[in-house]
Amino acid sequence: MNVNNNSNTARTATATALASHESPAVCAASAHESHSALDALLWLMSIAAVIAIIFLCACSAAPASKSGDTSKSGAAGSSSSSASQNATQGQSGQYTPAADDVYAKGTHHATIQVAGQGEIQLELYADKAPISVSNFCHLAKAGFYNGLTFHRIINGFMMQGGDPKGDGTGGSTQTIKGEFVENGVVNPLQHKRGTISMARSNEFDSASSQFFIMQKDNDDLDGHYAAFGSVTKGMEIVDVLCKNTPVQDNNGTVAPKDQPKITSITISD
Repeated sequence: MNVNNNSNTARTATATALASHESPAVCAASAHESHSALDALLWLMSIAAVIAIIFLCACSAAPASKSGDTSKSGAAGSSSSSASQNATQGQSGQYTPAADDVYAKGTHHATIQVAGQGEIQLELYADKAPISVSNFCHLAKAGFYNGLTFHRIINGFMMQGGDPKGDGTGGSTQTIKGEFVENGVVNPLQHKRGTISMARSNEFDSASSQFFIMQKDNDDLDGHYAAFGSVTKGMEIVDVLCKNTPVQDNNGTVAPKDQPKITSITISD
């Protein structure tokens, strides 16, 4: 019958609907199992976090590796060595003459041999600038300057050399204290024609091996740069180089092919 067919269909539908839902007890058990699994997962995550924190703390406590010396120099580092200098090196990386260094006192004489030009003779005043004179003399005796050049020349001002890189960024392996009034050091030497002085960057204690020779007087430099000697013979060579050396700009940059070559610098006493 149609009625009976409808009734059976209704019962079947009801049974199917009930069969598709779990009893409250089963639901509770399932929920409990889910909570237990979640608690276990959270516990494992906590353990992992603690282990990670311990590991990170241990790593941060380890000493950093030292990749190399970073002694400060106004010029970029040079491959040339000044290990033969009779001196001690302080924590700052600055050159300091030994207590018995003969070049740190008195008057000394040096000769700059310029290729194709001749000799420029110098008198060096260690009683006025002992660190600068000692540093210059020891570098010269070690042959540091042999084959280097004058890389910066400004006619009517000065010529600058002694850079192993030949571009104004080089120097020896050490720097020296700037011996001039602005840096707290009494130095009465003035930047007159023929004066030899230490070149440096804007940092007072950045001078290393580069020096310059004044072609004309310039008292604006007095008290700001470490003059340490003067030319006694050969200023005509300075004049020729300042006048005839081609430069690339107003700063006196000399192209490598045009840089006058320093054959040698010798110390006679």
